[in-house]
Amino acid sequence: MHLPLPREAVFAFFAEADNLEGITPPELRFRVTGPPEGGIREGALIRYRLRLFGVPFGWLTEIARWDPPRLFVDQQIKGPYTLWHHTHTFTEEAGGTRIEDEVRWRLPLWPLGEVAYPLVKWQLDRIFDYRQQAIRRLLLGTTG
Repeated sequence: MHLPLPREAVFAFFAEADNLEGITPPELRFRVTGPPEGGIREGALIRYRLRLFGVPFGWLTEIARWDPPRLFVDQQIKGPYTLWHHTHTFTEEAGGTRIEDEVRWRLPLWPLGEVAYPLVKWQLDRIFDYRQQAIRRLLLGTTG
């Protein structure tokens, strides 16, 4: 997505763990329960609680790479996936900043877990669509 804002301002929004709650669909009941002491940085651990398909669980991620204002990577230490590796990239472009998300994920219990792949992919696409709208609303005051 593109935002007509400076890269430093956009990155600063993502550097606050509590902002994740505001960009996650409300029905997931996403809550940061263990914000990192000393703020987000490489090696920081962040704890969350949320519900997926009505099932509550905890999630622990680590900031594996922190390179402000260019990118950061969070990866799951404990949670619903066998693999979760999420790269957030912030690129200056004419008139603002481009935000790109690359998520590598794998479901547990292979090959049985693959049965759930279409449903989980649909849910993740929906979460990221919601996230784009919420980011626009929070940073620009618009849903466009």
